[in-house]
Amino acid sequence: RLRYVEVKHGRICMLGVAGWLTTSNGVRLPGDIDYSGTSFASIGTGWDATQSVPVAGALQIFAF
Repeated sequence: RLRYVEVKHGRICMLGVAGWLTTSNGVRLPGDIDYSGTSFASIGTGWDATQSVPVAGALQIFAF
């Protein structure tokens, strides 16, 4: 069981690093993140993105 959990956490970490590398290289989703017109491309990467995400989006991240 312990080995299974360790492999699972390793895969989640690999997905996180892949996502970070993808957005750092400028690959973004098309379209807008909210109805007011904030595009995915206008949101920064890393900690800069935490200030750019709308409040309703941040609440959804923490709720789920």
